[in-house]
Amino acid sequence: MLKALHGIHGDRADAVTIAGRSTSYEDLLGAARAVAADVAGAPAFAVTATASLETVAAVVGGLLAGVPVVPLPPDAGPAEREHILRDSGAALVEVDFARRAAASVPCTAGPDDPALILYTSGTTGAPKGVVHTATALAAGLDALADAWQWSAEDTLVHGLPLFHVHGLVLGVLGALRTGSRLVHTGRPTPAAYAAAGGSLYFGVPTVWSRIAADPAAAAALSGARLLVSGSAPLPTPVFRSLARLTGHAPLERYGMTETLITLSARADAVPRPGTVGTPVAGVRTRIAAEPGADIGELQLTGPTLFSGYLGRPEATAASYTEDGWFRTGDIAAIDADGLHRIVGRASIDMIKSGGYRIGAGEVENALLDHPAVSEAAVVGVPDTDLGQRIVAFVVAEGVGATELTDFVAAHLSVHKRPREVRFVASLPRNAMGKPQKRLLLSPEER
Repeated sequence: MLKALHGIHGDRADAVTIAGRSTSYEDLLGAARAVAADVAGAPAFAVTATASLETVAAVVGGLLAGVPVVPLPPDAGPAEREHILRDSGAALVEVDFARRAAASVPCTAGPDDPALILYTSGTTGAPKGVVHTATALAAGLDALADAWQWSAEDTLVHGLPLFHVHGLVLGVLGALRTGSRLVHTGRPTPAAYAAAGGSLYFGVPTVWSRIAADPAAAAALSGARLLVSGSAPLPTPVFRSLARLTGHAPLERYGMTETLITLSARADAVPRPGTVGTPVAGVRTRIAAEPGADIGELQLTGPTLFSGYLGRPEATAASYTEDGWFRTGDIAAIDADGLHRIVGRASIDMIKSGGYRIGAGEVENALLDHPAVSEAAVVGVPDTDLGQRIVAFVVAEGVGATELTDFVAAHLSVHKRPREVRFVASLPRNAMGKPQKRLLLSPEER
């Protein structure tokens, strides 16, 4: 997993920088070996995954010792924290980065044994532990290195949380596997990104939206090689603004905690707004659509998939089709060029209205094309006549509901227009910037 830790950056003191603190690969390995010595033989261990060198040392130490690491969200409440520790059986470990161990601890785990246990957001019940092996992690990162031409020559910059796939697996382990320099900005502010001087930047749509709203910060990214967006759909207006201000059309990619990154635009292709590219190396996809429909559930198979939900064999089995394809629960379409477009979640973003199947994402993008709209979330609510009617929640100034409805009808098919527009001050979002649509609805509408 950590094959590039002695790469071209050698022992430079800023090979890894997290929230203003820098270290060399040599010192990182020394701190990680000390963690490995502490946890050797344990069934698993947990670390409070702050944006810190201690978190990086803990994860690397777990990989060196062959002991599964459970990253705990720093802002987890007492009930969530207790559930994760109890469910995983992991003891919480405190890391002293100043502590060093020169000798390596023998690793007794194989490449197909658990390496990371990442907990889902728990939107449909208590969070579940998603188990990934070192083999899956390596396959996913090598596929992205191929798609993005990611190498030790790069400097990766991001400020994402270190308890998710995006910030931890891609944003830390990806840098350590490719040997690229890593600069974690602590917080993903426009000013911090602008000052970092990277060649490769990771961000979620909220980050990119704020950078697009700061022309000076955006212009400072013009020297980068790639801007990558993920964890939620990037609104088309933000895509266009970034392309204009930075000179780089951002690449979008798609993945889940259970699958790692399975789809991505490539560095050697021109990104198209609203699409998440093609399958990465080793991954195959298919669309399970009803007869006559051009959108349906995205299903996939490949080497990046998780080995199961911890202690939940029934939930693991239910996540696969009878012929062994993982059911993402996301609604997607594939165009003639093989580019994938994610329409939304099957549970809330597939709207069946008046006999039509409508993806919430395309209606949201149409609304966001209106200059007065800054945020939009579209859902289907029960309707005695239509089955579901399209309701749009928007953050906007100086515009009325009728104008927005007509605007969507002029951009999309008339049947895709919102039947109701509700104006809100902001959209509720999770830690990764994804809108929490169910929180917008009354109990009767959910």
